[in-house]
Amino acid sequence: MKSNPKNNGVVLIVDDDPDAISMLNAALSEAQMTALVALSGEQALTIARRIRPDLILMDAMMPGMDGFEACQKIKSDTVIAHIPVVFMTGLSASEDMVKGFDSGGIDYVTKPIDLKALIARIRAHLVNSRIAVGARQALDTLGQNSLAIDAAGNILWSTPNTHSLLAGYGADQQWISTTLPIYIAPWLEAGAIEPLLIEDLSEPLLVKTMDKELAEERLLVIEPANKPKEEDLLREKFELTPRESEVLTWISRGKTNQEIAMILDFSPRTVNKHLEQIFRKLGVENRTTAAAVSLKYLNQFS
Repeated sequence: MKSNPKNNGVVLIVDDDPDAISMLNAALSEAQMTALVALSGEQALTIARRIRPDLILMDAMMPGMDGFEACQKIKSDTVIAHIPVVFMTGLSASEDMVKGFDSGGIDYVTKPIDLKALIARIRAHLVNSRIAVGARQALDTLGQNSLAIDAAGNILWSTPNTHSLLAGYGADQQWISTTLPIYIAPWLEAGAIEPLLIEDLSEPLLVKTMDKELAEERLLVIEPANKPKEEDLLREKFELTPRESEVLTWISRGKTNQEIAMILDFSPRTVNKHLEQIFRKLGVENRTTAAAVSLKYLNQFS
């Protein structure tokens, strides 16, 4: 029994060659995937924003906006930046491949295209993409106003909750993609220990780190500046001491004992002592459960 095409992925073909489109459409249909078509880079942007396909097959050389420019625009839009882009081109020079990857492409196939190999690559990229999207959806379900940045402070992606929050405070897509990184970059260089206060929207916002820096991206959370302090909420809810509430707050942000000790300026052994009391008061046995309990409570105030 054949599976539902929707379960096997929606692929946007971007090409100005009718013969290439026909060939690719037939191959995708045979693989039980749904194919959409754009004849230009401009059309690709419009369709991607409206439908949000699972993957984009992008011809590099097209009149007007070429594939490289279209890919750059896709990756600068945090709503669709997560969509993987696979380039198709007759160009085989290494500098053209580098240009494709630099513009945000995840893979590069040369013409004439080996259709079986292309379908295999698409399936592999779809699996990886769904894992990443699933993680973002989980953050959104938890009520996290989350976004990911690279080492330079550029926005890689954000959850729908984040977009709703920022839009409500008067931030448009241009502000998110250009102005926000200007605030974030120097804050990261300074260590990002304290929350970053942003005051040029209708209401002030705070940006905080969610975890330690990863190889390619770092997670941040954005919240209203007038929101009650997390440590105060936790202290009142679970009858914690001021230090215990600080430790639990940093645990909920994914910090290790060593990191918490450095931030709060005391020894890892002292952190462990506080954790013992935190576990007892929350009725849990480990830091993972303690973080989950605290996040569940704090999300009521997001």
